[in-house]
Amino acid sequence: MRPRVPLALAWLTLLACHSTPDPAARAPAAPNVVVVFCDDLGYGDLACYGNPTIRTPNLDRLAAEGVRCTDFYCAQPVCSASRAALLTGCYPNRIGIHGALGPDAKVGLHERETTLAEVCRSRGYATAIFGKWHLGHHPEFLPTRHGFDEFYGIPYSNDMHPAHPEAPKSYPPLPLFEGENVIARDPDQDRFTGDLTARAVAFVQRQAAAHKQFFVYLAHPMPHVPLHAGAAVRGRSAAGLFGDVIEELDQSVGALLGALDRAGVAQDTLFVFTSDNGPWLSYGDHAGSTAGLREGKGTTFEGGVRVPFLARWPGQIPAGAVCREPAMTIDLLPTIARRIDAALPALPIDGRDIWPLLSAAPGAESPHDALFFWYQKGDLEALRSGRWKLHFPHGYRTMLGRAPGGRGRPGQYDYSVRIELALFDLATDPAETTDVAAAHPDVVRELVAKGDAMRARLGDRLIKVTGVEVREPGRHP
Repeated sequence: MRPRVPLALAWLTLLACHSTPDPAARAPAAPNVVVVFCDDLGYGDLACYGNPTIRTPNLDRLAAEGVRCTDFYCAQPVCSASRAALLTGCYPNRIGIHGALGPDAKVGLHERETTLAEVCRSRGYATAIFGKWHLGHHPEFLPTRHGFDEFYGIPYSNDMHPAHPEAPKSYPPLPLFEGENVIARDPDQDRFTGDLTARAVAFVQRQAAAHKQFFVYLAHPMPHVPLHAGAAVRGRSAAGLFGDVIEELDQSVGALLGALDRAGVAQDTLFVFTSDNGPWLSYGDHAGSTAGLREGKGTTFEGGVRVPFLARWPGQIPAGAVCREPAMTIDLLPTIARRIDAALPALPIDGRDIWPLLSAAPGAESPHDALFFWYQKGDLEALRSGRWKLHFPHGYRTMLGRAPGGRGRPGQYDYSVRIELALFDLATDPAETTDVAAAHPDVVRELVAKGDAMRARLGDRLIKVTGVEVREPGRHP
């Protein structure tokens, strides 16, 4: 059932649509850019990706009016590394960012790295981040030092504070930043999704009223544990608290889409929605779904790295398009840079322009010969090339055979498991159940050679190879 739209809002939306020129009748101008980035959202958590219980009408609308990618990946299945890839167009180990940076971290994003915000600002865009940064909390690492005009949010994950049962008691209270100033400690996390959305909506309204192009990065802390939802949505979902959280995120997308409509800039805005990695499976009923993909967050199996991805730009992205070609968050920076006629970063990046995929160009194929998946401190664990996924020998964690957690408490992973060199055909086996390496030795040799070539460039701690192209992160004195 579609949600009711207030009569006044319906009239405003109708007027905005009728006052906007037909996009097919004009050449596309450089778009505004909105990127909504969720935390630990699983591949199977949205209705438009097959979830049978959680209601996501606004995200379903986004999919119906734009493109839905079935084979889109984060660069690493963990917070900081994944965000580094999104914002720089680089594999995170290229720029020295690993894992999830905590309150005791002394590293962050180096000032020499060029972010998507800096790319947009180079073309005169107003830029803002609302939500979770997680690329260094010291002043020199904050978003305002990396191209963002405005920052309102938290510097790292919402569980990184002493009141959380899994966090070290030595951690300080969770800080809430505005710009470079801490304006609160231990903020009310029930308000996070609503407050961050309100900030993003207000920013869109201000920039549109001033006829200023804008880039908004809405980096929701949810549905990372501990789960929090606003009072107005709690208890509404048939999927419990986790469902409440996802449905509130869907409402957030609806509020942003509505703001674009009311401001008359929806036709001129590229809107992207995705996630930083798969679900944190040890949390059981407080974790999401992989829709049957293997494993989850913290692994390079498909459940850890394959994420939902939706994009809409009316008139430029065909409505209802589906892309089945592999792509990754590293591709957003070069794709957006090309759309706004901005220069790429001076230092090498790894992403490619995937506009032919997003715009459903006839015969479009992934621009990547292979996509690579590092984890931990630079372990090359897997790669995907076309239909094939090759795993190199490595240990991993699993909840298979373990009791899941519940009510906000995690179960215990089994860290003793290991996979040896294995090949999976994702075209027929996306759940990575059957190793077909023995049947395809030529494919294995070819993919191993691709891995060796990439190790020489970006390293592999598993076999003690130092990459010649790796750059150091920023370091706090």
